Amino acid sequence: MKNLQDWVGNQISGKEIIHQQSLDGFAALMDEPGLTSDIVPPGGHWMYFLPTDRQSRIDKDGHGMKGDFLPPVKLPRRMWAGGRLTFHAPLRAGDLAEKTSTIKSVTSKRGRTGELIFVTVEHEVRNEAGPCLTEEHDIVYREAASASSSIKKEPQAAPEDGDWEVSITPDPVLLFRYSALTFNGHRIHYDRDYCLNEEGYPGLVVHGPLLGTFLMRLAIEKMAGRSLKKFHFRNFNPIFDTTPFTLSGKKETKDQCQVWVRGPSGELAVKATADF
Repeated sequence: MKNLQDWVGNQISGKEIIHQQSLDGFAALMDEPGLTSDIVPPGGHWMYFLPTDRQSRIDKDGHGMKGDFLPPVKLPRRMWAGGRLTFHAPLRAGDLAEKTSTIKSVTSKRGRTGELIFVTVEHEVRNEAGPCLTEEHDIVYREAASASSSIKKEPQAAPEDGDWEVSITPDPVLLFRYSALTFNGHRIHYDRDYCLNEEGYPGLVVHGPLLGTFLMRLAIEKMAGRSLKKFHFRNFNPIFDTTPFTLSGKKETKDQCQVWVRGPSGELAVKATADF
């Protein structure tokens, strides 16, 4: 762990013109009719400042090799563990934007399936007028799939007191299109043989940020279309393309709601708080 701590404070930045084409693709993925807005919606920022690792620098799992910006964690399996987003001001098509990413922490834990390494990355996105978005992104690295890691404890049950419910049926095309929009080469989202035989999953894994995006959209719709100020979410269990899942939630106060993803067996997959 000592050498991994050397990556704390590591920073990269880049500039990009926010283009309308990705917004059109995002709207199509979300099945939105009519003309597309020029405002980047919550979750839409993940379509910009995409990784550009050379093909010779792609690792076995489809991600860029570790050891450049991200620390050289030796654990092979990577998942999106959660995040905390704060929205400051709108980001629009045509804006010249800048993103700065900083490694904030690297921590080691011991879980029921073995060693876990958590890496938290802070992202700041701004346009020429000032800050637009701040995000803390939690990444978890896990040991390779094994007989012991396939032994699962009873998952936490999702809440049953939601006032809103929306059922979503994932499929390989949905996951591929989202991977294409975000230039995400992680093979767990499109390579079924790799999922089953290398990482031990029963199907293609639905992207953590895609689930977060669905929850943000549900929260905004049920809170009368108000502007989202903060969104904190944590992933508990993966969702696969083999069965439908449910978005649910309820209003807590006039300015806050809880939203979550319930898996096909009633398990809690993602839990989030949205502030307006």
